[in-house]
Amino acid sequence: MELMLTDRKPDPVRKRSVGGGSQQPGARPPGWAQGLRNLYDSVVSEPLPDSFDDLLKKLDQAGDD
Repeated sequence: MELMLTDRKPDPVRKRSVGGGSQQPGARPPGWAQGLRNLYDSVVSEPLPDSFDDLLKKLDQAGDD
């Protein structure tokens, strides 16, 4: 899949919410929104790998010196 950037100007009628803006009452979220939320939740709930945890501890100790 190839993505191309264009000089297309944004459509002034179509507005996007930035930063989790509110939806109009009764508006349904897009069909992909729940799947994206599920993916995010699964990644956030994964435990931190031991090697990464060890690295963070070393960095904390080095910062205390």
